[in-house]
Amino acid sequence: MSKRKMQAIFLSLIGAALLMTSSLQTPTEAEAAEKNTNSKKLKVDEFFTDYDGTFILRDLKNEKTFVYNDQRAKQRFAPQSTFKVPNALIGLQTGAVKDEYDIKYWDGVKRELDVWNQDHTLGSAMRYSVVWYYQAMARDIGEKRMKEWVEKISYGNQDISGGIDQFWLSSTLKISPLEQTDFMESLYKEKLPFDKNVMKTVKRMMVQEDEDHYILYGKTGSGSGIGWYTGFVKTEHGAYSFVTNIDGTGTEAKSTTMDILKKYVLH
Repeated sequence: MSKRKMQAIFLSLIGAALLMTSSLQTPTEAEAAEKNTNSKKLKVDEFFTDYDGTFILRDLKNEKTFVYNDQRAKQRFAPQSTFKVPNALIGLQTGAVKDEYDIKYWDGVKRELDVWNQDHTLGSAMRYSVVWYYQAMARDIGEKRMKEWVEKISYGNQDISGGIDQFWLSSTLKISPLEQTDFMESLYKEKLPFDKNVMKTVKRMMVQEDEDHYILYGKTGSGSGIGWYTGFVKTEHGAYSFVTNIDGTGTEAKSTTMDILKKYVLH
């Protein structure tokens, strides 16, 4: 056998060996890549044994979204008091209120919660979910400006025809949990069409827990048998927007959210 033919056979054997090695390595590399991605499965069924609901968690750093009960996550509901967040943004942007310390005086009418029966600022009315304050601010904003801004931020079905101080309360305005997640992500990243200082003010008012390892921003909403808890949390490892929507109250939705976050995020 000639030397040239022997070299050709040798090279072909090496080529075949390399091809075989490559084909054997590919699955291993794929498995390694899969392990390196954030592919952890969130098992949250245990938190929804007492009521029907949906939960959404979005990793804002890695742009990954987990959805429990996909069908309900796409269904639109009245936002109830979670609308206080866009309402505050619009109120500040339009000058209907000056800042989070802007006072509205109690009209003397006794309402269902004692904490509502006193003067409030924009910030305290957010903290205690004081409906009458945000209704008064909505009237000051006016239907024309409110409609313009609700459409500008593409908030749900954008229907405010139910009355300037009622449309978000079991009325015409509807939004899905997935749309709420998008809205909260945009607020966290300050990508909504409001002035930066306006968004920073509203985010500051939304702070509910400021701990060593995380800051929790959120807003509850309740009405017509539906409970919401929406917001975002900033941790040492990243940031996440979240939405819980249940057949229950906002307090129950928040409790469910916190249980899930403590298991998967706040550790």
